[in-house]
Amino acid sequence: MNIKVLATDLDGTLIPLPGNQQNKSDLQTLQLQLKQHGVTLLFVTGRSYSSAQQAIQEHDLPIPDWMICDVGTSIFKAKESADFERANEYSDHLTSLTKTFPLSELLEEVQHRSGLRFQEQEKQGAFKLSFYTEANELEPQVEVLQNWITERGLPYSVVSSHDPENFSGLIDILPFGVSKAYALSWWARRHDIKDLEIAFAGDSGNDLAALTAGYHAIIVSNAHPKVANEVCQLHHASQRTEQLFQCSHPASSGVLEALLHFTQSNTPGDKSKVADNESR
Repeated sequence: MNIKVLATDLDGTLIPLPGNQQNKSDLQTLQLQLKQHGVTLLFVTGRSYSSAQQAIQEHDLPIPDWMICDVGTSIFKAKESADFERANEYSDHLTSLTKTFPLSELLEEVQHRSGLRFQEQEKQGAFKLSFYTEANELEPQVEVLQNWITERGLPYSVVSSHDPENFSGLIDILPFGVSKAYALSWWARRHDIKDLEIAFAGDSGNDLAALTAGYHAIIVSNAHPKVANEVCQLHHASQRTEQLFQCSHPASSGVLEALLHFTQSNTPGDKSKVADNESR
């Protein structure tokens, strides 16, 4: 089945890697292929709306039809003016999920916890708290924080990833169950898009839920090894390897490689591209 929607992470995935001229060239080809095949483009990013807009300009990215920002806690639709408008229905939905303990109250509880550094204000969201931690402390910090939230019965969960630029750990606190995958599923249901009509491309921890949610999964070659291994294991265990495409190329070039595969093939997967977890 040919895909109708390409949903892609930005940093480490669609955005060209520093100094990689092939990525930049392939990004332009990707834009032409999207138009040629009539594929809807969604950005699914941890960036804020303003940061995603900055990335579009800085890296000459194709203009998406929709943007899911703030690790799945905000959705924006493109307008004819190349601007975007917020999907207020989704914001109202998240408000209903957190009404028993608003984010402002949670901030008071966690902002001074040891080992966490509050990220810049522009990286915070109406439904997202974001922190830095040392890369080697990421897993213990997530475990302690999630256990504390669970014990308190708070309507939140913790999502983590690695920053490919400064090698620090990234921690986001989101409404319980909300993630990139959650927002993408919410969007797809409202547009009558089936799971197998969507291909999702990612590279890091906050992409894991979407990479294993039942869509076609695209793992760029520069993906974090632990994430790539876990995605492979889960697809093998659920016998969905035909939905998994492991790219030979990194970032933008890998996304183009996968798009060409899905738009030029009548079969949903190519087993020669499926990761063999035992060989990694």
